[in-house]
Parts: sequence; structure tokens; C-alpha cells
Amino acid sequence: MQTTEHDIGTVNAPAPVPALAQPAANTASAEPNALVPADKAEELAVITVRKVHTVAHTARQAARRVAATVHHAAEKVHDRWQAFTDLKPIRKFIDIAKMLHGLWRKRMKFSYAFYTVVFMLLTSAEVIFLQWGMCTEPEYAADAQVDDTTRIMQSVAGQLTKFVSQMWLEQKYIFLVNFVGLGLVYLALIFITNRFWIATIIFGTVMTTYGVANSIKVQLRNEPIIPADLTFVSGGDTGSIMSFVPETSEALVQGAIRVVIWFVVICVILFALDGRRRFIHCSWRHPIANVKNIVGNSCRVLAAVLSVVLLGSYTAGLSTPDSWSYTWASDMGYRPELWNSLMDAQNNGPATTFLSLTKVKAMDKPENYSQKTMEQIAERYSAEAETINQSRGSELTDSTVILVLSESFSDPTRVPGVSFGIDPMPNIRNIKNSTTSGLMLSPGYGGGTANIEYQALTGMNLANFNDSLIVPYQQLVPNQDDPYSFNQIWTQKYGESATSAVHPFQQSMYLRNINYKKFKFSNLYTCDSKEPLAHTGTIDRSPYVSDSEAYQNVLDLINEQKDGDKSQFLQLVTMQNHMPYGDYYDNNEFVDADTSENISDSERSDVDTYAKGVNYTDQETADFLDQLNQIDKPITVIFYGDHLPGIYYTADKDKNNKVSLHETDYFIWSNNASASHDTKLDQTETAYTSSNYFMAMAAEHMNAKVSPFLAMLTELHQEVPAMSRVIDTNGGIGQGHATYLDRDGNTVTVKHLSERAKQLLADYKLVQYDQTSGKNYLKDLKFTQVP
Repeated sequence: MQTTEHDIGTVNAPAPVPALAQPAANTASAEPNALVPADKAEELAVITVRKVHTVAHTARQAARRVAATVHHAAEKVHDRWQAFTDLKPIRKFIDIAKMLHGLWRKRMKFSYAFYTVVFMLLTSAEVIFLQWGMCTEPEYAADAQVDDTTRIMQSVAGQLTKFVSQMWLEQKYIFLVNFVGLGLVYLALIFITNRFWIATIIFGTVMTTYGVANSIKVQLRNEPIIPADLTFVSGGDTGSIMSFVPETSEALVQGAIRVVIWFVVICVILFALDGRRRFIHCSWRHPIANVKNIVGNSCRVLAAVLSVVLLGSYTAGLSTPDSWSYTWASDMGYRPELWNSLMDAQNNGPATTFLSLTKVKAMDKPENYSQKTMEQIAERYSAEAETINQSRGSELTDSTVILVLSESFSDPTRVPGVSFGIDPMPNIRNIKNSTTSGLMLSPGYGGGTANIEYQALTGMNLANFNDSLIVPYQQLVPNQDDPYSFNQIWTQKYGESATSAVHPFQQSMYLRNINYKKFKFSNLYTCDSKEPLAHTGTIDRSPYVSDSEAYQNVLDLINEQKDGDKSQFLQLVTMQNHMPYGDYYDNNEFVDADTSENISDSERSDVDTYAKGVNYTDQETADFLDQLNQIDKPITVIFYGDHLPGIYYTADKDKNNKVSLHETDYFIWSNNASASHDTKLDQTETAYTSSNYFMAMAAEHMNAKVSPFLAMLTELHQEVPAMSRVIDTNGGIGQGHATYLDRDGNTVTVKHLSERAKQLLADYKLVQYDQTSGKNYLKDLKFTQVP
């Protein structure tokens, strides 16, 4: 039954509403509609419906035409493709491709036994390669009587053979300990990625890179890579590290790159040939489709979690006596020597040394540590400060203080066996004779700049830290909320703009860009800082910014200080004499003046270049002080060398030279505008010191009032003139047992110290624990506040 047009209009048209039925409020708006007749409204509705129907019909027809066109084109393409594939050569090619594809889909899955063989071989190879980086070929004198067997056993090949064979010859399973450590890392990668060959590529590449870098660092700094060194990479210092690679190691780097490339290619081929895509079966798309998927997914997650937990537990326990991993490793022959990371890595393997240092505890909590104890210490040294301050008439902040860490600066003629016909440092020698000066006991030899710098800025000493805390700048300070440093004395009085630091190198070296912010320095000016250094010139072929340029940057900061009533604290860490020591300088008079005896040609070359660098520092430092004398505001300079360069190979072999190779030169000097100009403290008290005492000594030199903290350091310096963590054998950055010197420079044990000295040392450790690992009770007790 068809519906007429009239019927359609009748059904869809709205029912007419009488005008009287509209609400009063709507009467005005409804009035115009009331003028339209009902039949006219029905007619409009019909016309609208017709138009919509016409548009829809047109759209359907267009769609059908497009579909027909596409279908026709597709048929043509299909017909032509069919004709092409029906060609006899093409048909044969397709049949071969199908056959190969069928074979490819049916390719064999490599067995877990094969994976195990690869796992064992690669892990063993990496253990041996890492240990190879710790070995060096011995040098024998021309007239040395050494039999062939000894030469073979002491060679690199002999050392590696012993490292492996000692398992059955000496029942010392250090190879196995390192194998387990690396194996746990390898397993974790396998279970996390669930791809054996991907994990193999990552493990092999990373371990080989680590082995090469470790070998180079041992060659340059007599220390292996430790976990703290990874911050160089995360901090963006990769380019800086590469600049330290010596020419002698370039062949090793290039060879390693070729090996890694071939290794990756082989693994990719094996990955393609292996029909097993997942190490453990799993299906995330259909996790509960069947029992196989449920079990596989559960095992996949469980294996990844357990492998990470096992690796973490093993690693954390290696530095914790009585833990399961420490006990097991000890039973295997592991004897940790964390006070000397080089020796530890040589004897226990670099992988084990690295893992044992991943969890670091700065200090153990002293038994009597509490809020009450720290309140008593604060009260005790507040009284000491009041006593000291009664005789002092100035304040530290009355003067600008410049703390100058001169890279690797020390008197080369003080090293046994090294001598020159001319003095490499006549100016600084004269300065030392006329002002407060002496020798500083350094924890480092050939490296560890940041450690000595940390001690000078904070008053803390590495001797109080646990052996596993090697570099506070990388392992401690970045994790502290509010670390204290002496520049804050100026910050508290004049604001953060009063303290700035200059380092003519990369800002993230030793994480200085992070640590200096923690210390509340307003600016760190480096070669790559947001506002880079203006003066970065070098001398001849030297790659490092000269001391003259570094000093000029400091002078600019002083001259830019427009407010004459405000003093500053300025920190400078130089780079001119940083290793390595190539043939950098023209007209080096120290080559002909070298009268050293019983040293090799390579050592002599390094020493001659270094001596010339020291000579430049000597001249430039004297010029710097002359310019400071022209400034009409009180300025005091604390100048010190951080450590000796690691180039004295002959002297380094004699254990009797341990202390002398850890002693550098320092002086505290004030300009003409200072009340302390020409001051020279009693030489019996200043002959020996350590960098943690510098600010306390500067306050005494300047006759300045002290805080309770500085009062404690002042008292401690009188009882224990120098203290440091000096290693038992030379080399490295200074991880080792605490070494104490008396006023004559002789080592002294704690038990031979006075009761007063023992009490001061105990208080010092409590203060250091409170500020670095404890609850920082002293912060609210005005312990670091100066008058």
C-alpha cells in the first residue's frame, strides 16, 4: 500500500498548537509563526523531504560509479599481473621463492645447548679481555739476570695464564668470581630483552668497550674504571674523555672497533638464521588463550625480575661483609683491597672491583651519634671559637679569597732521582719563603683532582670516609640535599653573586656543573658554559688553556665587581699541566738542563715537558700576584698543587717514596691592600698540612674570626698537622688507609697520638658523618656560621 504525498506531509508535519495554549512568556516569539497557514507549513515540509531524498540518491549513484571504476581498474591490474606471472621465467622464479620461503619458515631453532656454549665462550672471553687490560709487560734493566721461565711467567701472556690456571694450581677461583659477575649481567640482559642474540650484541659490545676504556685509564691514571666514572658519559663528557686517549692507545681503539663490527655482523646473521625468536615463549596479544601462553608469560616476567634481583643482590653484597655473595666470593679466593682499586682490580679482576663499588656507603654511623651528642660538639667548639676570636680583629668576608688549585703542580726536583741544572720554579720558591707556606699531603698521585678540591672546599677529609667512597664529587655530593662549603661564608653575607668558579675545561667534568650549584656558587665559567670563558689561549702545541689565560679570567671577575664594599670568594681549577705530557713546548730549556739519573728515555721526556709547564706556571703565578697587588682591595690567595703527575715511574717503584710522591707545594698570600700582607705563620705549624685545613689556616693568616667548625679544624691542625687517605703502594687517586703526619712530616699511627688528638679526630668524624650521611643536626646549631 503506497502512501500519498498528502499523507507524508500529514504524518511528518507538527500538530498545530492553538495560540491560546502557548505560555504567556512565549507569546511574543510565537506571534510571527501564527501568521503561517497550516497548509503552507505542510507544503514546505514536503519540499524539504524531496530535496533530501534527491541528494541522497545522487550520492548513492556517484558512489556506485566510483566503485565500478575502481573495480574495473583492479580487474585490469589483476589480469595484467596474472599474465605477467604466467610467463614461464617468472613462474619458475615464483616457485623457487615459495620453496625458499617454505624452507625459511621451517628453519631450525637453535638449541638452548648452543646458546649455553655461546654464553660460556663470550663471558669467558670478556673476563680474559678485561684482565688483559690490567696487565703490562715488565721492563728489565740491560744487565738484569732474568731466566727465560721468569720472563715468560711475568709477561702479559704469563699473567693471563696464571689468572686462569690458578683455579687448579692454587685453588683460587678468581676467574670464576669474575665469570659469575659478568654472567649475571649477561643473563639479566637475556631475560629482560627475551632475545638471546640482541642481548649478546649488547653484552659483547658494552663489555669490549669497557675493557678498552679500562685498559686506557689504567695506562693513564693507574686506576681502573669505577661506577662513578659512568657519570662522565651521562654528564655529556664523552668527548672530554676521548681527548685524554694517548696516541699509543689509538691502535687498540681502532682494533676494538673492527672486532665489535664483525662481532655485531656475525650476531645479526645468527639472529636471522635462528628460528627461535623468543628465548622464553610468550604471547602478550593472547596472554590467556591457552595454558602454554599463560605459563610462558608467567615465566617470562618471573625470569626477568629474578635475574635483576639476583644481580642486584650479588652486587650489593660484594662490598658488605657477611652477605651471601661476599661469603661465596671469599670462599673462592676473593680478597677485597678497595683502598687500592688498581691492586684490587689486578688481583680480583676489574669486573669484580667494578661491581663491588656500585653500592657505596659514605660512612658507618658512629656508635655515639645522636642529636644530643652533636649539640654537645656544637657547644664545645662554639666555646673554642669564642676563645680564638677574642684575639682576632677581622672577618673572613673583609677580603676577597681566591682558592687556586694548580693542576699537578709540585716541585719536580723534590722527587728522588729527578734533578735539573736550573730551577723550574724560582718565583714560587721565593713566594713560599716570604709568606705562609709548606707542603700539602695529597691523597692522589697522577689523578684524583676532585678529591683534593672537595677537601679544600668543604673541610672534610677522605680519610674519614669508607674505603668504597672513592670520588665524593661523583658518589656523594650529587645525592646531598644541602652540602656545606666554605664559599657559603661569602654567600651568606653578600648573596650568591659573591661566589664564582672558573675551570678552563668542560663544565661537567667530575660533575662540577651539578656540584657547584649544590655548593651555591652563583656561576661556573668553563669553556662550554652558558657564558663561556673569554680567555682560552694555549701555549705552543699544548691542548690545554694556559695558566696565564686562566688567571686573566679571575682578574676579570674581580674587576667586574663594581661594589667596592663587597668581597668575593673565587675558585679556580687550572688545566695547563694536565697529563698527558707530549712534546708541547718550543725552546724547552729543561731538555738540556735535565740531570736526572737512572730513568728511561720516555720518563725523561715526560719529566722535561712537565718541568717546562711548571716553569710557565711559576712565571704566570708571579705575574698574577703582581696584578693583584695593583688592586686597592684586600685579597688573599690560597695556592696549592693537587697531586704529583703520574710520570715518575722509577721513583714510584720504591715504596719508601710513598709519602714524598704525595706531597705538593702550597702557599697563602695576601696583597698589599691587605692587613695580612707580609704575614708568615710559624713554619713549625705550617710545614705540613692537608687541603681540608686550608680555610682554617687562611683565617689564621688573615687574623679573621672563625666559626665553630673552623675552630675545630684549627685545633685539629695543631694536633694532627696533615692527614689523608694515602694508598699503601703508589699510584691511583688515593683510596687507602688514613695516613697522619706530625710536624716533622713523619707518619704517625693513631695509637701514638695524644688523647687530645684522639678526641679531636673522634669529634671530626662525628661532624663529617652528620654533614654527609647523618641527619645534619649541626645545620640548625650555627656550627658553620662565622661572626
